[in-house]
Amino acid sequence: MPRLVQVAQRATDLAAASSFYAELLGVEPAATFDPPGLVFFDLDGVRLLLDRGAPSALVYLAVDDIEASVAWVRGKGLEVTSEPHVIFGHDDDTLGPAGTDEWMAFFTDPEGNLVGLVEQRPR
Repeated sequence: MPRLVQVAQRATDLAAASSFYAELLGVEPAATFDPPGLVFFDLDGVRLLLDRGAPSALVYLAVDDIEASVAWVRGKGLEVTSEPHVIFGHDDDTLGPAGTDEWMAFFTDPEGNLVGLVEQRPR
């Protein structure tokens, strides 16, 4: 069965995007190849690739505290396009821990890509 290995995100200013994502993710890049303009982050075995030639992707990132994460985004001067809100509840363990609600918020990164923040919060 195939498994997700990598997600690519557009980054025209590779240095600035790499610095931003290193701070957001709390990890340094695993590898950089410039040229051709690639930065890799290892997120528990799935790579986030910042790529000058990639199209924009909608990436969802798990966070422990969605309000604190949104405050951090605002502190960076970035646009929050959707405030934290409940998307759905987990009545069973199909998509997340039973008895939790799926909270999401969205912002635009410095490259103009939409990024989702996700918190699974006990009801």
